[in-house]
Amino acid sequence: MAKINLLPWREELRKERQQAFYTTIGVFAVLTLCIWGAFHFYNTLRIDYQVSRNDFINVEIVKLEKKIEEIKRLEKEKKRLKARIDAIERLQGNRPLIVHLFDEMVTSLPEGVSIKSVKQKGPSITISGVAQSNARVSSFMRKLKASAWLGDPQLDVIQAQNEQGQRVSNFTMRFNQVIPKASTEEDDA
Repeated sequence: MAKINLLPWREELRKERQQAFYTTIGVFAVLTLCIWGAFHFYNTLRIDYQVSRNDFINVEIVKLEKKIEEIKRLEKEKKRLKARIDAIERLQGNRPLIVHLFDEMVTSLPEGVSIKSVKQKGPSITISGVAQSNARVSSFMRKLKASAWLGDPQLDVIQAQNEQGQRVSNFTMRFNQVIPKASTEEDDA
């Protein structure tokens, strides 16, 4: 006799296939979630790493900005000190000039001429004096012009007056103080 299977095998096969399908879908869903989670974790790590690098760069930028401010402050201090040093050097360099000025004035001053006042404004010097004659004033001007430290004498005013029975000339004269150039032998040294 032939066997007849009256059991609902098609329904069981369908249930098995459906269960296998759902299992496959579940496995792929879990696998998809794992892959997505792995990518998300990897990207989160990369973002955190980049954020930490950015934070490091920002900290270093702040340090460098502080150093730049310090450098700027030091540059200002350096310029201020350099200006002070230059002023001191100028003063030290000009110290002998007054000595040369008075020395040249004394050696250029002819007999019979006396100086009442000396005023200096920068390199320009104005003197007032009394001379026994106009010729002595002219001689004084020639000697000033020949001087290495004084130059460009200009007579502003000369007035002849009688004082105590003598004729004297009151004069006002301007000239410039000159700093002579060093000779080439001194330059070579």
